Parts: sequence; C-alpha cells; structure tokens
Amino acid sequence: MKIVMIGAGYVGLVTGACFSEFGFDVTCVDVDAAKIDGLLRGDIQIYEPGLDTLVANNRKAGRLHFSTQLAEVVPTADMVFIAVGTPSRRGDGHADLHYVYAAAEQVAKALDGYTVVVTKSTVPVGTGREVRRIIAETRPDAEFDVVSNPEFLREGAAIDDFMHPDRVVIGAESDRSREVMQSLYRPLSLREVPLVFTDMVTAELTKYAANAFLATKITFINEIADLCEKTGADVQRLAKGMGLDGRIGGKFLHPGPGYGGSCFPKDTLALIYSGRQYGSPLRIVEAVADINDRRKIAMADRVIDALGGPDVARGKAVAVLGLTFKPNTDDMRDSPSLAIIPALMGAGVKVRVYDPQGMENAKAEIGVGPFYASSAYEAIEGTDCLALVTEWNEFRALQLERVFGMMNKPVMVDMRNIYNPEEMRSAGFTYYGIGRGYKGTTPVIQTAEAAE
Repeated sequence: MKIVMIGAGYVGLVTGACFSEFGFDVTCVDVDAAKIDGLLRGDIQIYEPGLDTLVANNRKAGRLHFSTQLAEVVPTADMVFIAVGTPSRRGDGHADLHYVYAAAEQVAKALDGYTVVVTKSTVPVGTGREVRRIIAETRPDAEFDVVSNPEFLREGAAIDDFMHPDRVVIGAESDRSREVMQSLYRPLSLREVPLVFTDMVTAELTKYAANAFLATKITFINEIADLCEKTGADVQRLAKGMGLDGRIGGKFLHPGPGYGGSCFPKDTLALIYSGRQYGSPLRIVEAVADINDRRKIAMADRVIDALGGPDVARGKAVAVLGLTFKPNTDDMRDSPSLAIIPALMGAGVKVRVYDPQGMENAKAEIGVGPFYASSAYEAIEGTDCLALVTEWNEFRALQLERVFGMMNKPVMVDMRNIYNPEEMRSAGFTYYGIGRGYKGTTPVIQTAEAAE
C-alpha cells in the first residue's frame, strides 16, 4: 500500500514515519522546500524522543520518502492523508481550515484511480463532508472516499501513542473505505487495539470532545488546588483519593500553571465556536478556557507575592526553569511561560530562563527581555526566587545545597509540585507549591529559621 502524507509537521511526520515502520511505502509532502531539504539531509526540525531514529531507519529501508511535488506522488497513492495545520483563526477562535481545503483541491486535481482521502488534521464537525464536496466538484470523474481519522498523539510520547494507542477512531461511510482502513491498521488490530468505526461527523467531534474533557480535568484540579490552599488540604493526596475511583481515574489530575500546547487551547476554542454555531453552547468548556487563561497570569502573581509583593519585587531576579508547555518537547505554543515571563518583566522583575529543548523557540516567542542561560544553575545564579514551570526530569533532582548557595534568597515557587515541602524546609528554602499551603504573601511552609 502506498501512502501520501500531506504535511511534514508534527502530526504528518510522526504518523508517516510510524506507518512506514509498519511496512507501508510513505511519502511525506510539504510546500516548505527548506523543511523537505532538511528532512532529506536527516535534519529533524522538531524534538520528539525517538523520531530521528525512526525516520532514519525507514529512510534507509526505502519505505519513507520526502517531496515537495504533490502532483507527482498522489496519482500512485492508495491513500492520501491531509495532516496540515489548523491554527485558531484570529477573532473568533475557530479552526482556520484554508490549508485543509487547499490540500483537498490539489489532491482532487492529481487523483488517478480509487483513492481514500483521510483527514488526519484536527478539524471541526462537517469538515470531512466539505472536503468530499471540494474533491467531487473539482474532479467529478474521480473515484474516491473521504475518511476522518483523528490523531491522539501526546507530544513527548507520540511514537508510543501511535504504536500502542488506547483506540483508533475511524469515520468511514462506505464499505470499501472501511476495508481499506481495516487493512491499514491491521498491525494494531493484531494487538487487539480497538478500532472504533463511525461516521465522519462523529469521528471529528470525538477528537474535540476528548481534548475538551481532558482540559476540563486539568482546570478542575487547578481550582480544587486553590481551595486546598485556603483550607489547608493537600491537593496531591486529594487527587490520589479521587483518582483511585475507577469512574474518574488519576490521569490529568496534577495541578499546575494551566494547560498549553498545540491541541488543548485551540481545540477548546474551536469546540466553543462550533457549539455557538450550532446553537448548542458549551458553557463548561467556555469556563475552562477562560479559567485557564487567567490561571497563567495568576502564576506570575504568585512569584511576585513570593518576592514580597509588587513594590519589593521590582528589581529582583527570578530564575524560570522550564519554558515549553510540557517536558520532552520543544513546543512553546500557548505555554504558561509565555504568559508568566512577560507578566514578571512587566512588574519590573529581572528574569533568567532555561529549558533543555525550548530555548531557540523561546527566543523567537519571548524576544530579548530575559537572560537566556545555558544551564539550570546558570539561570539560578544570583536570583531571589526560583520558579519551576515545566517538570523536565533534570529539574527533579537539583542539588539543593548548591542552589541554596547560589541564590540571594532561597525562595522556590514550584508550579508542578516536584519537591517535598518538608525536605525544602529542611534545606532552608521558603517553598511555595500548588495546593499545598500557599496563602497569599504568607507561605505555610516557612524557612528553617522561621520554623524554629
């Protein structure tokens, strides 16, 4: 089976490489010639653990190819996947679909023989039917089916998610297209991975509903964490008590500075728009998006409070560790750090930053304001507060004695609850976690001296 993947970005490249690992012949096509030239040289322009090896091995085996010439590769393809970007549209938050529709028109012009056209991009309800209309109008003689096959890949764990998914959702509306999709995912069905067949509209909405629900779990536990701080409860023990209920589950019950990334922010906005468009507003999701935006700014306020308040904070230095929206990626899209750092600088705070993979993307997003350190310890040197924003593994075991000696004041705002409050107190730090004792400008976990 020959597959063409339109779009060599995160979803297209990971999906194409994984399909080639199954033994299929895959060509990833992109209009960005520089990106394709880089891939042909072996330059993987995104950070995803294991992806460079997967691409190299399948290129060497002759199963994975890259091209800018869509018209040359589509005629021989059995399947064409559309995996282009669907960013939030300015003004209303709806998904911008012009890349999807442009790809559909180009595919239509190049079709030769029966082809299954699959929307892999995350798209709103009705997009697949519009793709089908565009192809049919452009090429009335074309023999094709359109299928919706949303991706459920977590950045940082995408290859494992593809190879060992919880399920595969397939919106196919003809027997012939269902048979093709069954053949495509046979390597997974042999592992008894559930293949959920449905219509295109249901498949499209399933993707948005799943992401909105996970975003809701994150936002819920963040608000519960705030209540824990007011009452003296421990949010981590609370989350464990909740998560052990099989109806709830423990995943996504980790409080923090709010969700970000390429999916949750834009997908919740697109779902909100669709709800309004169809006269069925999604009030819970609307509240989730609003609360999440405000939470990121509230994290900057916590750092300012930890410094002693707005008047005292001006001129102080803060180390921000972790810039990407999550560990094991270089993705800065909608990262909490993009709200926290400007807010700190706007309050007159001197900001020093470090991230294991996100530094170049951070410079492009944030600009010249902060000091960009080459290591966590260089960022910490001479600061008055350490803010942990992203839970990279290398931040989980900082040498606390060294950190203590490098800082002007040993204050830590741990937005991911990486460290144990009692251990931090024993090490001499004033420590602020999330849902574990923060009460405005007076931390429950005091310094060792104050505790005595």
